[in-house]
Amino acid sequence: MRKLLIPLVVLSLVVACKKEAGKPVPNVIDSIAQNKTDSAGTVQNIVNKEAVLKQTNDEVLKALKNKDYTSFAALIHPEKGIRFSMYAFVDIKGDKHFSKADFEKYQPTKTLFTWGAHDGSGDPYKATVNDYLGKWVFSKDFTASQYSLNKFIGGGNSLNNLKEIYPKDNFTENYIKGTEKNGEMDWKTLRFVFEEFQGKYYLIAVVNDQWTI
Repeated sequence: MRKLLIPLVVLSLVVACKKEAGKPVPNVIDSIAQNKTDSAGTVQNIVNKEAVLKQTNDEVLKALKNKDYTSFAALIHPEKGIRFSMYAFVDIKGDKHFSKADFEKYQPTKTLFTWGAHDGSGDPYKATVNDYLGKWVFSKDFTASQYSLNKFIGGGNSLNNLKEIYPKDNFTENYIKGTEKNGEMDWKTLRFVFEEFQGKYYLIAVVNDQWTI
């Protein structure tokens, strides 16, 4: 009986070796090609994201320039609404915040809101929605500004905590250089913070920045 078992074991080992030898060798070239494809796809996604954010940024600027606040409202985040910061420092409790519905409700009215306080004097800044957008937010033609994505261009002596308040969100900056006459101290910049919702980027914050006293 033992003599019969030995040939069977040997035969089994031979068959197993042949089967192992017959297994296809992983295709290294295909693997490299797949990695390249994945990398290309990642790069393409980044490019598409940057293009979409630039387009959305420009749509916001166009709406503000044309005082088309209906189009502006359409870009406000449906669930989180929008916050307005007069200066670089974002004050969660003090800055004016609207839900999308409230913005649409009060925008056409003459209702006065306190948006913050003037730097230096500390006097409260009170204005209607339209006046704030037209006289403070879009105080210069930012459609002709220098653009950047997730990178600050302008900066002065005002504390900038945007990245701390919105650490996971994308922001755009629209910067207008100061004039030589004023030692380039009269620069201004307008930042928009966007958050993705159901496959589209919406505005959740508008942050102005300029040289402060």
